[in-house]
Amino acid sequence: MAETHVLFVEDDDVIREATTLALERDGFVVTAMPDGLSGLESFRADRPDIALLDVMVPGMDGVSLCRRIRDESTVPVIMLSARADSIDVVLGLEAGADDYVTKPFDGSVLVARIRAVLRRFGHAGGPQNGRPGANDEDGSEERGVLLFGDLEVDTEGMEVRKAGAPVALTPTEMRLLLEFSSAPGTVLSRDRLLERVWDYDWGGDTRVVDVHVQRLRTKIGQDRIETVRGFGYKLKA
Repeated sequence: MAETHVLFVEDDDVIREATTLALERDGFVVTAMPDGLSGLESFRADRPDIALLDVMVPGMDGVSLCRRIRDESTVPVIMLSARADSIDVVLGLEAGADDYVTKPFDGSVLVARIRAVLRRFGHAGGPQNGRPGANDEDGSEERGVLLFGDLEVDTEGMEVRKAGAPVALTPTEMRLLLEFSSAPGTVLSRDRLLERVWDYDWGGDTRVVDVHVQRLRTKIGQDRIETVRGFGYKLKA
């Protein structure tokens, strides 16, 4: 089995070295960089399997680096932030990060979050059969194509089209849309989405869900996913 290559961008020498050692003990191959510019160069040269980006790094901050990576790749990104209530967390998620971890963190917690993200990306397509579909006359349900107005979701080809035009989604956004499309018209709570999409078996920060829903809305239509206050979200059938 191929080893998992982690790009780790962190300017604090102690944190960078200690975290690198912890990840290597768990079998990861780590390339550690002290600033955003060298991190971007390393990403382009090595094409890692996952990127861990500290928000506050010199040269190019972690949020900007995340945007640059997301412009070029759908590789999973986890942001590292010193404050759980920081606006940087939201900015990082809006820039395209898939998750975040608050510093200081326990090495085992970070490894668990990395493995959870990698599991999601390893099964980004979700179930290939059995999802409910639109009952249209040309048999698209049998081919795994779901229709919601002008939105077309191909659950086998992992493609999405809106009014016939392709929509580019990250694997996390695709998993989120598949979860909604599996139960159109049904309200899905944030906790359920954290469990099913982010693979959390414990309570997590629902901002991760809210930001990803908003990102998904901008791509498939603001009115396609409805907010049900106090409960969650639902996909309009």
